[in-house]
Amino acid sequence: MQKKLTAKDLINIGIFGAVYFVLMFTASMLGFIPVFLVLLPLICSIFTGIPLMLFLTKVHSFGQFTLFGTIIGLVNMLIGDSWITLAFAAGLGLLADLIFRAGKYKSSKLSVVGASVFSMWTVGKALPMFIMRDSYFQMLREGMSNEYADAVLRMTPDWSLILWFAAGFVGGLLGALLGKAVLKKHFERAGIA
Repeated sequence: MQKKLTAKDLINIGIFGAVYFVLMFTASMLGFIPVFLVLLPLICSIFTGIPLMLFLTKVHSFGQFTLFGTIIGLVNMLIGDSWITLAFAAGLGLLADLIFRAGKYKSSKLSVVGASVFSMWTVGKALPMFIMRDSYFQMLREGMSNEYADAVLRMTPDWSLILWFAAGFVGGLLGALLGKAVLKKHFERAGIA
């Protein structure tokens, strides 16, 4: 395990961050259909599992995943998300870093758990829907349509926030297991398998 971030680490964070963001953005397009909007934490976390797990084979020092999450959060803020997305992505990136470090960046089980925990950051994108409900749905009515906003409102009672967190975790778990299976050879080479 390295102690400091190197230039190569920063390059990996940038490359994998870009790939992760493009896949996340692509999967998020399903949100234009109301029923898929409420499933986005699950869908996006599965969709990004392979690059996330491949990136994990390159993580060898504390802080890499925190920086990765922070960059993902910042890019999402640049496209219109609230500061809550940044806070969730950076905070869960730090928590994932702590989980990976506990396994000395070599534990197969902790790599899956850390990736699953990190994947819950997607809930931060939807949190304004729950904590700033009136203004969020007014904005949704103006940006989309009354029918779309009404459909989303019906599918997102306050208590459903718990399901969003669960969907992010389960999606992250499925995505991590998929990524690990697809990238088994890379995990073996990195000594994580």
